[in-house]
Amino acid sequence: MTAEQLISFARGAPSLDIVDVEGLKAAAVRAFDADPAGVTGYGPSAGYLPLREWIAQKHGVGADQVLVTNGSLQADAFLFDHLIRPGDAVVVEHPTYDRTLLNLRRIGSELHGITIQPDGLDTTELRKLLESGVRPRLAHIIPNYQNPAGVTLSLDKRRELLDLAVEFEFTIFEDDPYADIRFRGEALPSMLSLDTHNRVVHASSFTKTVCPGVRVGYLVGPADLIADIAKKATSLYISPGMVSEAAVHQFCVSGDIDRSIATVRRALGERARVLAEALRRHIPQAQFVEPDGGYFLWVELPEDVEVDRLAPAAAERGVAVVKGSDFVLDGGQHALRLAYSAVTVDQVDEGVRRLAAAMAAVRG
Repeated sequence: MTAEQLISFARGAPSLDIVDVEGLKAAAVRAFDADPAGVTGYGPSAGYLPLREWIAQKHGVGADQVLVTNGSLQADAFLFDHLIRPGDAVVVEHPTYDRTLLNLRRIGSELHGITIQPDGLDTTELRKLLESGVRPRLAHIIPNYQNPAGVTLSLDKRRELLDLAVEFEFTIFEDDPYADIRFRGEALPSMLSLDTHNRVVHASSFTKTVCPGVRVGYLVGPADLIADIAKKATSLYISPGMVSEAAVHQFCVSGDIDRSIATVRRALGERARVLAEALRRHIPQAQFVEPDGGYFLWVELPEDVEVDRLAPAAAERGVAVVKGSDFVLDGGQHALRLAYSAVTVDQVDEGVRRLAAAMAAVRG
């Protein structure tokens, strides 16, 4: 490997070698053959109906509770726009997805960051916040292999969070694009499936299981909420992309999705393991929770390593990282998010070696 070749731990996207390009091409052909009118025409604003039905079956809900969107970030944006007004209190995880923070700030919400522990959001800290009189409209939670922290919300905490939502009357937004990318351990039930009080709205995506280019995500919630958001979607874009949604539907019903998930799991599981080993070898002071799935590993570095200086030093040495400060309301000056999804195994050790050299340079 040449020194100048960029090794990127920055993007949460799968590398091309683990995308089922042939399967997707075949699914697109089947979609055009099976339903040429549905694929080529304007569709309903809530998305391609056969795909909505497939998603509904996966989650044990009615198709009228599903809205298919252009990626799950649009599902987030729709829900925020529908539920939140300037000045509304919103609970977020600390750290959390940087674009979620940007969108919520843009709306003018009053953000409350709750610390993430190795088993997910600190529910004791959340209860204290609620008992102090804060009444959030929404709590945004990434329960599985969280972006950026890589941790998973335990079953006990899922139940506790649902109880708090009922007691203090807020909506849980379960933002869950990584659930299927599990390397080890048992799959935990979604909060959507545990919810008996209509407190949960769930979002997910085919970006991480099929590929980012399809831009197909979805929202699952109470039928009236979905209908209201679908009305807004109509005036925004008439209908989402039927071609990609129909291709994804064919990819799913054929079983290709399960093979794709198995491929992504296997590759990313190995990359995550190799990354953890490389960090222990080259940066023994780094603290991290080794993820059980997903795309990301969160690294806490020693206090004398400022990521504002480390990131450019790493870039000079041909390795791209994302600063921890991007994912928090304040702080994160000594943390990094490392995505292992787009790096091949042979790049990982060299990438961490370069990062260690950058660290030595900024400490020196």
